[in-house]
Amino acid sequence: MVIDAVTGFPIATVMEVLSQVIEAIVELVISSKNVIIEKKSFAQLSEYLHKIVPLLSELQRKDLCDSDSLRNVVEILNHQTKLAKQLIQDCSDRNRFYLFVNSRSIVKCIGDITKEISHAMSCLSLTSLDISLSTRDDINQLVNKMKNAEFKAAIAGEEILEKIEFGIHQRNVDRTFANNLLVSIAKAVGVSTDRAALKREFEQFKIEIENVRLRKNEAEAIQMDQIIALLERADIALSLEDREKKHLIKRKSLGMQPLEPLTTFICPITKEAMVDPVETPLGYTFERSSIDKWLADNPTCPLTSTPLDSSMLRPNRTLRQSIEEWQERNTMIILASLKSRLSSGGQEEVLVCLKQLLDLCQQREIHREWLILEDYIPTLIELLHVKDRSIRNQTLQILCLLAKYNDDAKDIIARVENAIKYIVQFLGRQIEERKLAVALLLELSKCESVRDYIGNVQGCILLLVTILTSDDHQAATDARNVLDNLAFSDDNVVLMANNNYFKYLLQRLSAGPDHVQMAMAKTLWEMELTNHNKSSLVEDGVLDLLLVLVSHDDVEMKIVAVGALLNLSTLKKNGQEVIKKHAVRPLLDILHHQTSTQRWRELVSAVIVNLALSSIPEDSAAVPVPLLESEEDILELYSLINFTGPGVKQNIIRIFHVMCLSPIAVIIKSKLRQYSAMPVLLRLCEVDDPTLRANAVKLLCCLTEDDDEAKILEHITQSSVEALLMIIRNSENEEEISSTLGTIANLPESAQISKWFLESDNLTSSLTSLFNSENIRSKRNQFTESVVGAICRLTVRTSVQLQKKVAEVGIIDNLLPLLETGSSLTRRNIGISLTQLSLSSPELSRQISRRPVLWCFSALPESCPVHRGICTVVSSFCLLEAGAVKPLVQVLRGEPNLEACEAALDALLTLIDGERLQNGCKVLEEANAIAEMIKLISHPSPCTSLQEKILSSLERIFRILEYKQKYGQLTQRYLVDLTQRGNSNLRSLAATILARLNVLHDQSSFF
Repeated sequence: MVIDAVTGFPIATVMEVLSQVIEAIVELVISSKNVIIEKKSFAQLSEYLHKIVPLLSELQRKDLCDSDSLRNVVEILNHQTKLAKQLIQDCSDRNRFYLFVNSRSIVKCIGDITKEISHAMSCLSLTSLDISLSTRDDINQLVNKMKNAEFKAAIAGEEILEKIEFGIHQRNVDRTFANNLLVSIAKAVGVSTDRAALKREFEQFKIEIENVRLRKNEAEAIQMDQIIALLERADIALSLEDREKKHLIKRKSLGMQPLEPLTTFICPITKEAMVDPVETPLGYTFERSSIDKWLADNPTCPLTSTPLDSSMLRPNRTLRQSIEEWQERNTMIILASLKSRLSSGGQEEVLVCLKQLLDLCQQREIHREWLILEDYIPTLIELLHVKDRSIRNQTLQILCLLAKYNDDAKDIIARVENAIKYIVQFLGRQIEERKLAVALLLELSKCESVRDYIGNVQGCILLLVTILTSDDHQAATDARNVLDNLAFSDDNVVLMANNNYFKYLLQRLSAGPDHVQMAMAKTLWEMELTNHNKSSLVEDGVLDLLLVLVSHDDVEMKIVAVGALLNLSTLKKNGQEVIKKHAVRPLLDILHHQTSTQRWRELVSAVIVNLALSSIPEDSAAVPVPLLESEEDILELYSLINFTGPGVKQNIIRIFHVMCLSPIAVIIKSKLRQYSAMPVLLRLCEVDDPTLRANAVKLLCCLTEDDDEAKILEHITQSSVEALLMIIRNSENEEEISSTLGTIANLPESAQISKWFLESDNLTSSLTSLFNSENIRSKRNQFTESVVGAICRLTVRTSVQLQKKVAEVGIIDNLLPLLETGSSLTRRNIGISLTQLSLSSPELSRQISRRPVLWCFSALPESCPVHRGICTVVSSFCLLEAGAVKPLVQVLRGEPNLEACEAALDALLTLIDGERLQNGCKVLEEANAIAEMIKLISHPSPCTSLQEKILSSLERIFRILEYKQKYGQLTQRYLVDLTQRGNSNLRSLAATILARLNVLHDQSSFF
């Protein structure tokens, strides 16, 4: 690979150039992250260069005298950093395919740069320089590392490069090899394998090769031409039309008549054209198989009689390529000429042509491609009409070969008018034609776009179902596979059900031999069934048959039966039927059996997950179907958590999580606590398996929801807290994050736990990630509820420092918009959080100190009207500074949920605590909060605790004459009503306020 590097040393002082080198290193460390090839090697080089910067910076600060040795080192560094910069730019901008095939050269360049720099650094006399000892030691260690560094191309890339070399060496690889190679390269460099993307990248690759020629690098250009020639055999990047055009241009350039083989192509022994020519030391060439046979009887050259053995033979690759090109040319011409003979020839001639075509199709994949590009398929479809059975049979064989591994051919066949209909008709004919037709339909059904064509042909599915019962094992197997493929389409599944396919499955399950039963059960496992089909199968008795197979002696039979149960039990109704038939017990037995494999246990536990989901009734009034019948079953299932692999473990956790949401949740939670499940789940919250961890934290959230706080404290550790925060910060699973937040919300208000949160380096980043997430911005209620619930726990008053850390992230500003958009639960929890924060405001509000006399003319900072100090949202959590008062009052005005109203009221009432009554009342009055409080007294669905809080507050507020006069008359009728129908506390409070309003005497019996 040519690197157009800048060489030479600028006319400048050493210190000036040193400064340029430092800047260049910093720049290339940043830009190295943009390379699209060999990222690991570039990262290693960048790390080395970055570690040199401290030494260079120290040398720069010392402003050392210009010496030859120092100048030499700086010159080398300057030159090599420019080389590295150019290399990084090339590997960021150039064509990806070009970079990939040059990856070895790129890695070598990186290694050379590293070696040159390490050599230069080793020539620098560090002891004579006035630099720190630590820097000196670091550089010595770094130089040693760089000297010993080994840079290698990625292993996956090496394997592909070896395949490229093999393909070039073989010279005439087939189209499939080239296609696979092109796809492998695309995947290795991150290019889409979409046809258009492949074509675009490959065309740019060829342009890049032309640029190589312009740079006069002939050796590289020759190598690239070989790679281009190899990859051009691939057609995956070309549309069918492009391939047709390319093929026809080449074929027309060859002429009309096949050429006789050259004399050099003929083996002297067989007198026929050679396939694998080998050469003797004297230059004579023979077919390998023929000369090997000759030498087995006579170890001399057939032409010269000189001594000769097999070890002396060498492949003649040049001659082999020439023979292959001659054969390819003739085959292409022959194929073009046969097409017209198929259309106009007589019966015998057509049979001869078909035999020739069949032989060619069986020889090489490229021959089949040429038939497709010569538009043979419509002509072949026409031959399916003829009366001669031999013609029809050979035609079906050729079509089957064309369709194999070629979606274009499948699509062409499907689009020829009535083609699928003609093929389907053969399903009802004699054995040979039926077998060929089924085999062809099997190939066609592998293409998604063709399946509906097949299913829509009248009678097709019924004929396939009929073939399932035939004595021809191969045809029956192919028919079943066709139906399996058709079942990927919902429309086809409906047709299959209407054509008795499922009834047939049941018959074969109940009466067939073992291999048939296994095949049918496997079909039930793998087929995409509609809910209607699943229900019908169960109603027709499939469960009884499958449960018999679950108890079969053959392990493989049990596995496919369990797989079928897994498919059927996704329908809740079916799952309940499985439970009612007492199938859980045998499934538990399989889980515990020592001979059960991990894969088998995963299947069984997945079935039990479906059954657990089925056990929860959709109607709360319905009688639940118990999944586990005894405490022993619960213990037996739980015990497997510690003795199974992650797949089974996560399924068992899912089962218990589902049951914790069921009507028997109290019992399940109690048993899990009894079995010490919490410490197990906390440990699983720290594992690297994201699926297992997500399921563990969901169950943990359920267990901590209503557990005894003392028991939770026994198991929570600082490591647990860190694990929970790491999940929030790193997970991409919304449910996992939500459950983690729920767990945090459930943690006790312990000073120790608050201290662990405060000390965590992950708290700030976790909270930031939450409020930056799309889930919050898109107002998803459930996720938002979890976030705000966790904030409630993090703002408890056990740690003012923790409250500060949370506030510094901007939590208060993020919470306030949710008072308008969030759910009732969200508003309730925001009210609780703001209350907890606001209660800390008085002690955090910074009081204004008296200033010296000389400062009397400077303006004093504006104080908070409630707290009488300097307040901010972050430093003192002041509700006024946050602008929270009006949104809280809006909750009082428009929120139907009284718990949310009460939480908002609690936050507002913190403003009139103690000595802040006068100032706080003014703030509340300006926000119309007092009037809203009075309205809530007579709420149609009264909440006693809310009413008591309002009355207690009004009793204090009305001590101030201004508010007593303004709101007293409005409040009287509500108070009188409470004295008649309220409880004793409400009557007493109402009477107290009425007395203050001079409506009742303070000796009234209401007191």
